[in-house]
Amino acid sequence: MTIHDLPAVNATLNGLSAVFLSLGFIFIKRGNKIAHRNCMISAFCTSVVFLACYVTYHTWVAMVLHHGPTRFVNPAWFRPIYLTILITHTILAITIVPMILITLNRARLQRFDLHKKIARWTWPLWMYVSVTGVVVYLLLYQIFPQQ
Repeated sequence: MTIHDLPAVNATLNGLSAVFLSLGFIFIKRGNKIAHRNCMISAFCTSVVFLACYVTYHTWVAMVLHHGPTRFVNPAWFRPIYLTILITHTILAITIVPMILITLNRARLQRFDLHKKIARWTWPLWMYVSVTGVVVYLLLYQIFPQQ
């Protein structure tokens, strides 16, 4: 594995986080609090590993290879769609971090009434960020690879 494999690793980690989030949602709806907790902790850990890999990759590309971020140029007709997905993904990825920490902390403190109130917002946003992370990878590296 090389540094150039990290975008695929990142997409895999995002996808895995989405799987854990989905399972966690199913488990809490079925009343299985232990399985829910385990899935949500797994989603958090997966997201933390993703963040470490993401920062490593982009730092390497910038500092060692002296390249900026990959630009989506072609096909030109799809660029506005890609940018809409990327911009919403990026804004929500930044927004979701404190929400995740607050949500997990409220569960840790067993403040489940407050946990549930914020989780109703945290879960769908976190899911969106996880899924769109995979979509961005697929668009940029697989479907419309940029030169």
